[in-house]
Amino acid sequence: MEAVDLKYELTCSICLTIFRDPVSLRCGHNFCRECIDRLLGEQESTGIYKCPHCSKIFGEKPSPQENVTLSSIAEHLRSTKPEQEKEKVIDCDYCFNSSVAAVKSCLLCEASLCENHLRVHSKAAEHILCDPTSSPATTKCYIHKEILKYYCTKDNICICVSCSLVGNHKGHEVELLPDAAYNMKTELNAMQENFTEMKNEAENKLEILQDRKTKVSEKASEIKKIHTDIIQNIRNQLDLLQIQALSEVSRQEEQALLSLSDLIHQLEKDRDDLSNEISDIKEVCDMTEPLTVLQKGASFFHEGDTEDEKNTDTDVRSVGKFDEGLLCEMLHTTISDIVMGINKDLYCHEATGLTLDTNTASKDVSLSGDFKSASRTQETQHLYEHPGRFTTHPQVLSTMTFSGRQYWEVETSGTNYWMVGMCYPSMKRNGPMSSVGANNKSWALKREYNKYSVHHGGKVNFLTPYSSATRIRIYLDFEAGRLSFYELCHPLKHLHTFKTTFTEPLHVVFHVWNQSWLRLRS
Repeated sequence: MEAVDLKYELTCSICLTIFRDPVSLRCGHNFCRECIDRLLGEQESTGIYKCPHCSKIFGEKPSPQENVTLSSIAEHLRSTKPEQEKEKVIDCDYCFNSSVAAVKSCLLCEASLCENHLRVHSKAAEHILCDPTSSPATTKCYIHKEILKYYCTKDNICICVSCSLVGNHKGHEVELLPDAAYNMKTELNAMQENFTEMKNEAENKLEILQDRKTKVSEKASEIKKIHTDIIQNIRNQLDLLQIQALSEVSRQEEQALLSLSDLIHQLEKDRDDLSNEISDIKEVCDMTEPLTVLQKGASFFHEGDTEDEKNTDTDVRSVGKFDEGLLCEMLHTTISDIVMGINKDLYCHEATGLTLDTNTASKDVSLSGDFKSASRTQETQHLYEHPGRFTTHPQVLSTMTFSGRQYWEVETSGTNYWMVGMCYPSMKRNGPMSSVGANNKSWALKREYNKYSVHHGGKVNFLTPYSSATRIRIYLDFEAGRLSFYELCHPLKHLHTFKTTFTEPLHVVFHVWNQSWLRLRS
């Protein structure tokens, strides 16, 4: 088989190029995998699947099978094509005695012509001329062997006149190849512009992300250094505290041992003196002469008796004790200073002096005497009217508003129904939208039995952690737009973080229900 015919057999009838990843349908015809997959995908809307070559209809969407042999041959031809075509000059098919370069090829005659033979070639319209080509057969219909003049827009394939009039594409909408090519170029240009715009947008995003990536690394290095310095400073202070504490213990030990040694020495001397006196008294008591007993016995009653009795009466349990209170005070003071220094370094402070505002408490919320606890009452309280008071939901706000970077803790009644969060002062005080988390001016953590959920703008997200912990830590970073909730257990458990841009200072808000209660801690 000649190279021209071989190339013809290795050409996809859809894209008119040498096969790429060729596959076969059950009817035996071969196509590029990408071409036939695209065509079958377009036929899904009608539910009718047919071969674009022979129009054989399949009952269900066919599964093209890989043609390994054809793929190997096509790959070999495609790999040799660029070099061959670059060096090869198309010769005139009518110049037998010498090789003369062709200037045109006739698609009808399937022949290439030099300038001399072109002058005598037929000028009829059906003799279509094109640039010299070594494979004019690829421009003809496989079935009718006619020149491909039309493009079937339904099957997306080039066809001849017979295909359009009496063949498998009869009745299909067709376009002349130049018109179809122009329309396709228009679509491709629009696609190119769209892709170019998408590419530019992707490049801009990549530039932003690369810059962000660099900044993230720089920020991470900065944060690492800050925290390394803080931790190292803590370690240094704790090492110094250990030295001071151990030194104080050693000082007290030395003082206690000295006191004990002095007392032991004194008591040993007193013990020996008493032993001698006991022996002397026993000797007198053993005498039988009354005058001698009275004379010698009187000498034991002298002025030093009282002092000696006092020395032997010393409370030895009070000697040699450590002043542990001083040690505890030393540890407590130094550690408190370390904690204050950490808060200062991290610009994070524990909120102090928090109380609840009785003017905002609804009539079914009872506050404790120190205005730190809120609980639900069964009976409506008689409270004076106030524009800041909640009237629809059992809620209360803190007297203070917050900004900056702070944290505080809330003690809860456990698994009963309650909500704790933050809100703007401008949040509504009545109506269904006045519940914390039900509007865009409040953020809340809700606990119902042992399940957590977070609320904002009327949207609810359920959290996975389940626990019976009764203390919650709330952390606010106003400038960064972060509001975080943590469960105080071991270890500390992060529940959720809201990320937004705060536009007003924030109140703490409590929502209590049934037998639940909440308490501010500091």
